[in-house]
Amino acid sequence: MSIQTRRERERAERERLIIRAARELAESEGWDAVTTRRLAQEIEYSQPVLYSHFKGKDAIMAAVAIEGCADLAVELHAARTAAADPRRTLANVAAAYVGFAERRPALYDAMFTHIVDLPFATAEAPPALQEAFGELRETVRPLVRDDETEADLGALTEVFWSGMHGLVTLTRNGRFRPEHHDRRMALLLDRLSR
Repeated sequence: MSIQTRRERERAERERLIIRAARELAESEGWDAVTTRRLAQEIEYSQPVLYSHFKGKDAIMAAVAIEGCADLAVELHAARTAAADPRRTLANVAAAYVGFAERRPALYDAMFTHIVDLPFATAEAPPALQEAFGELRETVRPLVRDDETEADLGALTEVFWSGMHGLVTLTRNGRFRPEHHDRRMALLLDRLSR
């Protein structure tokens, strides 16, 4: 193994360590606790080492968001491919999405509520973001009529996503009564699958 290869491997390992530490700290104490000083202490490297990998907390949060989208895509894919009926598939994917948001609230926030410097909804979006959206798109594809276009499919996917995101966020923030979550989700899915 060349010295250059070893250095690249060590750099990639440090980057993964930083991202993992940020995720764990955010999940246990919230994003306000994630500072470069605190991360440097957690991983036992200096702040300049962190800055050699990331420009700052925002860049770390963006890396966490990308990793989270990859995780979400895996869970959505498993839910989407577990049922053959389009209505059941829609319900499975919605349950997987909501479950992900509930189990990993800080990660979900990095992905979809905090401002991060990532190009969403463009061809330049990182592959993990495209994969997560692609799983949602393939979930609603069977619901698109023959006379509708790919643009209609994209719009319907965005409506599905925004509906789930809104229900998750408003419930989590105490705007909606949690005991009515299942009813609201059933209404959303029923309207989408008509």
